[in-house]
This record gives sequence, structure tokens and C-alpha cells, in this order.
Amino acid sequence: MLFHNLARQNALPPATAFLLISAHNSTMQRLLQYRPECVRRPGRINLLWAMLLAGAALVVVLVALLRQRPAETDDGTTKLIVHCAAGLRVPVEEVAQAYQQEYGIAIQLQFAGSNTLLNQLQVNRFAEGDLYIAADDFYTDLAVEEGLAAETIPIAHQRPVVAVRKDSEKKISSLADLLEPGVAVAMGNPDQAAVGKAIRKQLEKIEVDGTNRWQQLEERVTTDGVFKPTVNEVANDVKLGAVDAALVWDSTVAMPKYAEDLKAVTIPEFETDPNLVSVAVLKSSVDPTAALRFARFLTSRDRGLKTFEKYGTRPIDGDVWSERPEISFYCGAVNRRAVEAIVDDFQKREGVSVTTEYNGCGILTTQMKAIENQSTEHGFPDVYLACDRYYLENVRDWFQDDVDISDVELVIAVPRGSKEVQSLEDFVKPGIRVALGQPKQCTIGALTRRLFEAEGLYDRLKEKQKADGEVVVEKMSSALLVPDVVAGHVDAALVYITDALPNTDDVDIVHLKSQQNLAVQPFSIARTSDHKYLVRRLFQRLADSADSFEAAGFHFRLPQKGKAGSTATENGSGDSGAAQ
Repeated sequence: MLFHNLARQNALPPATAFLLISAHNSTMQRLLQYRPECVRRPGRINLLWAMLLAGAALVVVLVALLRQRPAETDDGTTKLIVHCAAGLRVPVEEVAQAYQQEYGIAIQLQFAGSNTLLNQLQVNRFAEGDLYIAADDFYTDLAVEEGLAAETIPIAHQRPVVAVRKDSEKKISSLADLLEPGVAVAMGNPDQAAVGKAIRKQLEKIEVDGTNRWQQLEERVTTDGVFKPTVNEVANDVKLGAVDAALVWDSTVAMPKYAEDLKAVTIPEFETDPNLVSVAVLKSSVDPTAALRFARFLTSRDRGLKTFEKYGTRPIDGDVWSERPEISFYCGAVNRRAVEAIVDDFQKREGVSVTTEYNGCGILTTQMKAIENQSTEHGFPDVYLACDRYYLENVRDWFQDDVDISDVELVIAVPRGSKEVQSLEDFVKPGIRVALGQPKQCTIGALTRRLFEAEGLYDRLKEKQKADGEVVVEKMSSALLVPDVVAGHVDAALVYITDALPNTDDVDIVHLKSQQNLAVQPFSIARTSDHKYLVRRLFQRLADSADSFEAAGFHFRLPQKGKAGSTATENGSGDSGAAQ
């Protein structure tokens, strides 16, 4: 009956439903024809088990098919299910309605306290849901740590305040006033509402006379006040006069429902770093691309964030809205083997277009300098992953603080079995044909010059290059060096080990003993980019892909989950602002 109902309700395509119904009916007919005496006949019990297992397999297939289909409304419209902190109801409802009207995607909103919603996700991690919006990023970060969510995107800042009625006769202007006997206070339950948890966390730090401010406030609320599961219920209590004061978000007081009757009282104990409202894409989403698209709309500075600002939060400086953003990625050629598949997966999941230009960094930075005002509209990259810091330094003023992702070794590549070249000094010997990077066009050329200068060999190399009959070839990209060795055009080349490793059937690798044989790859975002948060998510994908870099021959510098330093952005120079 289940299969018949699913077919009638269009939960499955007609052809798929027909096959499932037919297989199900056939299995049931065989079971009904089964006779007890068959138990005593050899082999018949195996047939019974086979039919039972077949029925179970059909159910598994059905569940898998249903899981692969995006949720739909009764009229067939694609639907996204959003779990949202109750205090954010007004702005989120308005943004959701605007998105549905413009793009025809239904947004089903479910409201509760941030912690209550997280608990529901923890209990049933495979339940329906596409996005989770929390009043504090503590909860979305925890959802990621526990494997419930993937990407997170910041939305806006807010702080706890004291809310009182504008016509209240009680003078409440400090935390001490709240602690006075006879003052009835309402606040969010710390185990359910983000505002309660934020207040408890802050006040526990303030020790007074062998106790702390939180213990004092908790006792006062327990005696004469009330704990509520959501910030809206807390605000309702003070609006209705059931309590003298309420602890809510500053944005709560600015909501239309409360702005006319309530005023916010700021107190020093809460004037610390603000709490960050954020949205997470849940791993239970069957259409993460659609979920990410709405999340980008919600967090864009020219769309969703305007609504959040209207209702009292302080929004982040989000990206510019585009249904399908296009970002430009300048990437030093050495990185291609490590990042190409990651970028491809990223743009498919996000539903965006990433135009990646792989080339020598000398060429890439020359192109950057030719673009007027570093405008991304005129081709300036949104993001740059250099082959080495050497070339990032040339354009540093145009990029945010950088993060070192990896490093790669410079080695000598020689034809398989050859022993003619075993050191840099062999490069300057007469008759030895060599290939090197061009110093002004690619990073490996600049590093080669630095390496030969450190060994006191650069002048001799230049003299050899001028001599008649000597072969000293300079290439504009590191990717062009190893092919010359494989083809037998040269006796040796100074290359990245990442270019040599895929060709070990034809070349041998000679390692160098030098402090200068290392290239370090920094990642940085252009100051002029309108898609900084999108690019930060690309960074996070790279930061989570150590295996891809190491398989290509890189040494990965960013700490991984479960290893020392849990945050990828803790490594590298600067304050890692490129990725935060």
C-alpha cells in the first residue's frame, strides 16, 4: 500500500513507482503461496529468506530515492526547510518571502531557541532540514564539529541588553538594579535560548565575594522571575508587565512588535565582543546547492542583510548578491594538480562559476598591474594562490592578509638512470644541457636565481648561457621544464617535485641540500572583491583538502581537525584575515 500511495502522490516518478510496485507485488504473491511443509524440503527455506531480503531491499531503494529528491510543496514547488532561532523570526520571514516571490522557491521556517534546535538536530541528524540559523555562532560551529553541518556564513552581530517598558516606574540602569530584591526579571533559559547562554557565559567570568554574577542573577530570576525557552517569550513578558525587566538581544527591542513599548538599557557587563548570528548548511540537505543559494541571498549586503539591519542587528559587510556569482582565481601553475579538482567540486556545490587562470606568477602579477584600479569587473582576480611569497610581495597592497597553505621542494630532474648531474654545481659545467625557469615570468625562475646566488653559482651560470654551443634554456612556466627532460632535450632541469613525481617512469629526482630550495604558497583575497565570503568558503575547502596537496607532492602547512591547532587559519603570516 505504501508504494501505491507514493505513486498516487507523485513522490516518485511514475516509471520508478511502477517498477517498485510490480516487484513488491511479485514478492508478496510468492510469500502468500509459500506452504509450511516447504520447511522440511531442502532449499525451500533459502527461497523464503531471499524473498524477505528482496522486500527489505526494495524499502532501502525507496528510501534512497526519496532522499535524493529535493523537498517539494503540494504544488510541486521546490522547498527548503530552515530551522531558525525564534528571535530572528521577523527578518528571516521577510527575507524568505522576498526570495520565494523572486525565485519561486518555497521556504518552510521552523522556529525555536537556538539550543533547542541544535538538540533536535543532534537527536535525529538525518531528519529533514536544509539550513540552521542560530542567534550565536557557537551553535553553528558546534553543528559543524559534530558533523551535522558543512558550511557556515556569518549574518550580523547583536548583544544582550536589559529591556524595560518605556512607562516603567522602576529605575533600572545597571546589573546591580536587576539583583535588588523585589525586581522580577525574565530571561532566556541558557539551555534553550542563545541569549541565555551568552549572558551566563559572560557573567560567570565576573567573580564577586566568593561567587559570580551569574549565580547571583540565576538566584534572582529563580526567586522572583522566570526562565523562558525563547527570547521572544521573554520580551513578551516585560511588554505585558508580567515582569519588571527582561534580558534580551538589542535587536529584539528594535523589532516592530516591541519597539513601541520597550526600551533597551545597555550595561557595561554586556559591552564585550558581540554575538554573531550565522547560518549553517545542514548535511541532511538533499539539495545543498539550493540551500547555499538561499544562504547567499540571506547574507548578501544588497539583499538579505538590509532587512536584518532594518530590524536592529548590525550586519556584516556581506557579499554582493548574484544568483550565480562569477569569481576569478589566479593560481600559480605549481598548484594546479592540487587544486583543480577541489575548485571543480566547489563550483558545482555552490552553484557558482570559478574562472581559474593557471600560469607563471610573474605573468599573473604583470597582468594584475595592468588592470585599472584593481577592478574585478575588469579582470582583477578575487583570489590569488601564489607559487611562492616572492610574487605575492609584489602585489601585497591589493590583497588582504595572507595564509600559507603549503610548501613544495625544488629538486633536480634528470633522465632515468643518468648520473651526469647530481648537484647545482653540475649545472654550470661545460656541455651539460639544462632547463630553468625564466626569473621574470615564473616563480621557479625567481627561486632558481635566488638558489644559484646563495650557492655562489649564478654568475657562472649566466656566463655559460652566453657561451657558444652551450644549452641553457629558460621557460616561462614550471610546467614546461620536465617535458624537456623527458624528451631528452636537456640533461637536467631545476623543477618543483610536484612536476617531477608524475613522470618518475622517465626521470630520476635528485634532492638538494639547501635552505633555499623551498617554495611557500600563500592564499589571499583581493580587497576589491565583492565575494569575499564566497572565496573564504573556497579557502575552507582547500584547508580541508590536505590529502589532495600531499598526494601531489606538497607539504601541507595548515593544521587539520583533530591535530594540534584546530583552526586552519592559525598558520601563516599576518592575522589570517584572508580566510576569516
